[in-house]
Amino acid sequence: MQKLNILIWHIHGAYLTAITSAEHNWYVPVNERKTEGYSGRGQDSTMPNYVREVPAGDVQNLPLDLIIFQTPTNYHTDQYEILTDEQRQLPRIYLEHNSPEPHPTESRHPAANDPSVRIVHVTHYNRLMWDNGSAPTQAVEHSVAIDPTISYEGHRNEGIVVVNEIGRRGRMAGLDLFQQLRERVPLTVVGMKSVEVGGIGEMHYSRLHRRVAEYRFLFSPMRYSSLPLAVVEAMTIGMPIVALATTELPQVIQNGVHGFVSTDPYELARQMQYLLDHPDEARRMGDNARQLALSRFGLARFVRDWNTVFADVCAKVPG
Repeated sequence: MQKLNILIWHIHGAYLTAITSAEHNWYVPVNERKTEGYSGRGQDSTMPNYVREVPAGDVQNLPLDLIIFQTPTNYHTDQYEILTDEQRQLPRIYLEHNSPEPHPTESRHPAANDPSVRIVHVTHYNRLMWDNGSAPTQAVEHSVAIDPTISYEGHRNEGIVVVNEIGRRGRMAGLDLFQQLRERVPLTVVGMKSVEVGGIGEMHYSRLHRRVAEYRFLFSPMRYSSLPLAVVEAMTIGMPIVALATTELPQVIQNGVHGFVSTDPYELARQMQYLLDHPDEARRMGDNARQLALSRFGLARFVRDWNTVFADVCAKVPG
């Protein structure tokens, strides 16, 4: 398709890396009041040259074709501060990364009253559970852009959890489950502030997956979340998954095929021990997980789906 000029805020670094694999002209606004979760990329050579950071004050001079919001602040505040009246009439997408909060079924989406904005969810579960009101919706499933030379090794007889700030996020992120289960099986955690709970600490994205690949399995203790990107990343490198059978995960992981899912923590502990005791089975399930990741969550499919969304949204705007 024809290249578009797209404005997108930097909210999730891994997702930004994946979505900008679609070769359009991407503009990322920056200012002194960084959006929550923002970390500037500067001269990061891993990003293609068609992804550019621009001062927020210069956005009104850009010949934009499309706006992508990702947070309530982007939608309710940022667009009125940095976009012109004309730019706010352009095709707009609200990319929703999260499962509904604060209530799983009664939460109304920030863009629910705006039929001119397309809400794109990252899982079908999220699309089902949010109250999207009159806004048109669809789901585009995840993908990840990671070093293709990294592959599962599994030589560490231990499981690993990849969660940022698990201590602060508490029960929703499964802190209590991690603490309970590591008393039964060897487990560690990597991510921001994980040292505070006895983990490895924060690790740069460029080194993270190579380190994760050393462990026997990835454990996702998240009780309530969108499909964790850490799960998709681990599957992509050929790693078996152990996870709670909640939200979208039961639609992804099949027991004994790609790893194990359950809502019983003691069953999860037994499954983890099985993988520790049977490294060949762990590798077999990891191979299956990789095949699924490449077919269902592959980058080519992801880019194709997003280009279809872009073309459709742009075609529906008058003028």
